[in-house]
Amino acid sequence: MTETAEKIDYSSTLYLPQTDFPMRAGLPQKEPETVARWQNMELYKKLRASAAGREKFVLHDGPPYANGNIHIGHALNKILKDVINRSFQMRGFDANYVPGWDCHGLPIEWKIEEKYREKGKNKDEVPVNEFRKECREFASGWIGVQTEEFKRLGIEGDFENPYTTMNFHAEARIAGELMKIARSGQLYRGSKPVMWSVVERTALAEAEVEYADVESDMIWVKFPVTQGPDALAGAFVVIWTTTPWTIPGNRAIAYSSRYAYGLYEVAAAENDYGPQPGEKLIFAKRLAEESAAKAKVTFKFVRDIEADELGAVTCAHPLHGLGGGYAFHVPLLDGDHVTDDAGTGFVHTAPGHGREDFDAWMDSARALEARGISSAIPFTVDDAGYFTADAPGFGPDAEGGAGRVIDDKGKKGDANERVIKALIGRHALFARGRLKHSYPHSWRSKKPVIFRNTPQWFVYMDKDFGDGTTLRSRALNAIDGTRFVPGAGQNRLRAMIEQRPDWVLSRQRAWGVPIAIFASDEGEILADDEVNSRILDAFEKEGADAWFAEGAKERFLGKDHDHTRWHQVMDILDVWFDSGSTHTFTLEDRPDLKWPADVYLEGSDQHRGWFHSSLLESCATRGRAPYNAVITHGFTMDEKGEKMSKSKGNTVTPQEVMKDAGADILRLWVMTTDYWEDQRLGKTIIQTNIDAYRKLRNTVRWMLGTLAHDKGEVVALSEMPELERLMLHRLAELDRLVREGYDAFDFKRIARSLIDFSNVELSAFYFDIRKDALYCDAPSSLRRRASLQVIRTVFDCLVTWFAPMLPFTAEEAWLSRNPQAVSVHLEQFPEVPAKWRNDALAEKWRKIREVRKVVTGALEIERKEKRIGSSLEAAPVVHVADPDLHGALDGQDFAEICITSAIEIDGGEGPAGAFTLPEVAKVRVVPKLAEGRKCARSWRITTDVGSDPLYPDVSARDAAALRELGFKP
Repeated sequence: MTETAEKIDYSSTLYLPQTDFPMRAGLPQKEPETVARWQNMELYKKLRASAAGREKFVLHDGPPYANGNIHIGHALNKILKDVINRSFQMRGFDANYVPGWDCHGLPIEWKIEEKYREKGKNKDEVPVNEFRKECREFASGWIGVQTEEFKRLGIEGDFENPYTTMNFHAEARIAGELMKIARSGQLYRGSKPVMWSVVERTALAEAEVEYADVESDMIWVKFPVTQGPDALAGAFVVIWTTTPWTIPGNRAIAYSSRYAYGLYEVAAAENDYGPQPGEKLIFAKRLAEESAAKAKVTFKFVRDIEADELGAVTCAHPLHGLGGGYAFHVPLLDGDHVTDDAGTGFVHTAPGHGREDFDAWMDSARALEARGISSAIPFTVDDAGYFTADAPGFGPDAEGGAGRVIDDKGKKGDANERVIKALIGRHALFARGRLKHSYPHSWRSKKPVIFRNTPQWFVYMDKDFGDGTTLRSRALNAIDGTRFVPGAGQNRLRAMIEQRPDWVLSRQRAWGVPIAIFASDEGEILADDEVNSRILDAFEKEGADAWFAEGAKERFLGKDHDHTRWHQVMDILDVWFDSGSTHTFTLEDRPDLKWPADVYLEGSDQHRGWFHSSLLESCATRGRAPYNAVITHGFTMDEKGEKMSKSKGNTVTPQEVMKDAGADILRLWVMTTDYWEDQRLGKTIIQTNIDAYRKLRNTVRWMLGTLAHDKGEVVALSEMPELERLMLHRLAELDRLVREGYDAFDFKRIARSLIDFSNVELSAFYFDIRKDALYCDAPSSLRRRASLQVIRTVFDCLVTWFAPMLPFTAEEAWLSRNPQAVSVHLEQFPEVPAKWRNDALAEKWRKIREVRKVVTGALEIERKEKRIGSSLEAAPVVHVADPDLHGALDGQDFAEICITSAIEIDGGEGPAGAFTLPEVAKVRVVPKLAEGRKCARSWRITTDVGSDPLYPDVSARDAAALRELGFKP
């Protein structure tokens, strides 16, 4: 090679990648610019226009509360919804997403009350509609904040026209749904024990409660037998409870005829206040000795007690005579809810303080009345947690005033200790102790709740609609007809519906849609369509504030009804009824949507929340669920799998992730995690996704750079080299996987498959092999033109398939490739012809890649040992003893496939010391250095360098390309 030839610069003759698409994404800076671009170009409207006339796909948005910045759970939820909507939009549907907000109830009201408390202001002194106005303004402000935060995540939807439960039309529709239920005879006023928040002064639904561990007093109490078999005269029935404060409300004792009971006598005692020798006590036989140990006594078994004997027993109340009260009989009732795994085998029954107690008491009401025992249920605790006059000795007239169960700050009161002290004073306490257990708390105030008997408005679960169905049977039927993802959600929701009590709708609050009905003292509901029409018209024009305005009763009742008989119900509706009704004023009332929804998607806690209330409301008014499918996701934990909390300092906020890494990184995490289960997130996991994103971005960048030389030429499938046809086959396989994955909402499968395809099959295999041809082949090269066509197709597929998941990156890449385009999100997934599928070819190339894997392994060792620098310096001998594998190599340019300058294929076993891999035992590789000279243009080492005198320092292939390009040195 001459000195002149060595200095020839061939770089201008190479088709090297050229692109402005940067390697460094700069997502935190670019993404807000893209959001602004989408808003300025009105992308949402363009999406709707482009989808006009298509079949509708509707994912109905479960409304978040408008009372604070979004957290990681919101981000997970909205990203999942956005991916679903975008994927259906890009597959031929009109997937209109209408975001919504839940604006009523305690989450908002509590925030306003906090402000009042800070200012020393009393809420009760503020006119109700003035207070409601502040709640509305507060919610409106946070809707604006959350809207911008959701947009920053890349969420696309009708943020200009969202639905809100505080919209006047929505409030009218919610009230109208309640009226429908009342009209059907399913609404009633009843007195039942409900979960009550002393702090918030309102009834709570199960969905408004969370459980936390507490340490409680537990007591064993002796009830003296006053009537029954002679053999039990003078004995005591012993109960166990973890709520001593409910003893004043006791009205019965439950036992179970399934268990064996016995009479025991105290033989010895080591206690100050408990049972003494000679006392006779009744226990479930299985629990007697355990109970004796608690009281530090020794028992002597006396006799077995039959179930019919227990059924004939009546006891006196252990507080009989205290404050002049408790002078009533305490009967024994056979109950299915009694267990013998803890306690005494007897269940203290306070019908005003527990659902099972209430049910057992009411089931026996007629029989008790026949025995002369009143079935009335006392109201022993008021809304502030104080004992009432129905708890003699502890109520307002008690020494020191009324005892209190829980004070208005959620702290434990003195009720338990006062009851225990009274029991000790009457020699009625058998034993006492402490127990750590799970107990319900309000999920807003985080304070314990109590079970309290109060008059409330309920919807029947088991009353016949007149067509042979009940709300429970309709709901269970609807569950059977609903698709659940994951499938376990079906059983969970079914179990909740099977077990749930009647739906308590009333709340003793101010901010929300009122139970807009008139009722009599007896609980009769006024049924007058004209009155209802006046109410709904007013709500439509003025909002639900109209119900609380001065003169509302007179305005709505008019002159046709007795104003002294009909009372305006001032309770508001459970907010779950509000959100459960969103399908009516959103799906039914918007022409751009449809009812029922295709999908509801929320966290798994919504089996008892939004999924549940929507199901009940819709089944009560329409006979079926408002959705065809229910998808649930888990909760986000920290990297150790622990619950995130500010006190632990382990929280991850979406705002922080977007600021540091970008929304697409957060979205990639969502797409690659098992969202059906609880997920983990932290710095290490974020970094893992950043690394994965960089590799994917570099793959896209290389394709863009390579396609800068693409002229759009088309090569027929039959003319393409096998390697290109293999890649098209893989696209056909992936197209099916992607579409099925989006249909199954299995995003992790899609993301992992596409990432692996990009990293393993494209970057590390196909692109690696074809770089030489793409950079160095002549313009007319079939191999080069076919490869460009395949890369063009791969780019279109990958970018559109990823667009729902990574909308910012996909948009940037698409517009870089197609500057004249409007947006990738207006595109459809490419049609992938079925004829590209070629399983036989794929199997052949699987074998080729097996052999290639051994060659690559051998060359890696040569590089580590520094015997070669690049694989192009090698010309290995490959011994393939497996005839199947050897046959697959026939006709292949295996040197090109292995990226070596030359290669020799031999059918023998090869030398014993040759490199091999255990999983490909019949292939051995002997490394050799390539012979010849290094081509100055392609860097391959060949024996034909200099064969063209015009280009003395390049190979024959490169010389031909230079001649076609018209390059002259």
